[in-house]
Amino acid sequence: MVCVDPDTVTRPAPAHGSKRQALIDATITLVARGGLRNFTYRAVAREAGVAHGLVAHHFGSRDALIEEALRYTLDSSAEVLTDVTEGSSLDDFVSHLAELVSREPDLQAFQYELILESRRNPELAPLVENLYAAYRDATADALERVGITRDDALTHLVFAALDGLVFQQLTMGNSARTEASLAKLRQFLASAR
Repeated sequence: MVCVDPDTVTRPAPAHGSKRQALIDATITLVARGGLRNFTYRAVAREAGVAHGLVAHHFGSRDALIEEALRYTLDSSAEVLTDVTEGSSLDDFVSHLAELVSREPDLQAFQYELILESRRNPELAPLVENLYAAYRDATADALERVGITRDDALTHLVFAALDGLVFQQLTMGNSARTEASLAKLRQFLASAR
């Protein structure tokens, strides 16, 4: 039996010009799956399939790489938000949420890891606030499209419910429970019109 040390296995090298993105993707994957405790230049480089010196070359520091990965997830969230909130009826409202969490679990887990890390690293707090502001704005827009007058408190409540459902599905993997809860949320919102 041959034993392979996972720390010595490297991914195939990314194409020229995509190494920076490969490092960002590797950061998201590593933080999502293992948190920040074991997050090192070598681990990121190994996951990305590049030399570890490229991490410092492209980003300068570990914190800069983490911040850039969080910015990337914020930009990616715009696409995610469109997928989740693009319907124009309450039946469509967040109809793809469970599927989205299943499709992009590392993106979601990375965001939660960094949200928690922002409590210890205040430099991340503005990025996290931007992330949440984008989600709240998309929620407010979606609620308006389904005929619910803009109300900051209601928007925050709905977003908090959605955020909690995403977190629970991510950690417990029960999409049936998520779907049942979303059906109840839609009923509640129908009565709020």
